[in-house]
Amino acid sequence: MEPDEMLALFDHEMREHARPDGPGTCVERVGDVVRQTGGPDDWNGVVWTAPGLSPGRAESEIAAQVEHYTARGTGEFEWKLYAHDGPAGLGGLLSAAGFEPEPPETLLVAPVADQAVAVELPEGVRLRNVTDAAGVELMVRAHELAFGTDGSRLRHQSLARLTDAPETFVAVVAMAGDEPVSSARMEMHPGTGFTGLWGGGTAAGWRGRGVYRALIAHRALIAAGLGYRFLQVDATEQSAPILRRLGFTALSTTTPYVYRTAP
Repeated sequence: MEPDEMLALFDHEMREHARPDGPGTCVERVGDVVRQTGGPDDWNGVVWTAPGLSPGRAESEIAAQVEHYTARGTGEFEWKLYAHDGPAGLGGLLSAAGFEPEPPETLLVAPVADQAVAVELPEGVRLRNVTDAAGVELMVRAHELAFGTDGSRLRHQSLARLTDAPETFVAVVAMAGDEPVSSARMEMHPGTGFTGLWGGGTAAGWRGRGVYRALIAHRALIAAGLGYRFLQVDATEQSAPILRRLGFTALSTTTPYVYRTAP
């Protein structure tokens, strides 16, 4: 499949016809956007905008979404703006409405079959599948070590998925003895050909040893067994070069525009 065909399929299956990404969330098309709404600890935001949106109509949609999420007290919500979304200047309209852009990410996709290879781990490292609260705590610890950010939201979302929708969620922690040194997640989207890779962070002292690659292969093998065709990643500038070397194809970029509805 050519990159433009793959991007069109991604837009159709994963954005225009998005599914809720966790229990307690709702995805709906309203006007010219598709949005997800949940609680304060869930991901809230706009995932798709209709092609051909005019600047005037875009301003109306922006105001409507600000009103919607503010009324629900979500604390913040995100407008996922892809480079190929219209109208031209949508990012400027979001900024003018009070949204703050975060660093852009690269949308990368690879065929599952290309990544489903043998898992090779450094000596002394083993993988632990996350299936319970204890495993979630290890994953949160690894996440905080890798990214230096608070893992409270990750804890909430992972426990909810394990409790209410375990068939759509895979998480794994790389352990060096009793210490978690890396973690990663995979979110399945039944009814589509895509499964999303998330997390993928490794503690500084363990980078460059193949742990990141092993976590991709581990998840790809699971995705292959479940019949998925593509792995999808929203990659940071740190992980994008690694994924390109592994054979992932860049389809677009996405910039999170965040609106904070409460202090």
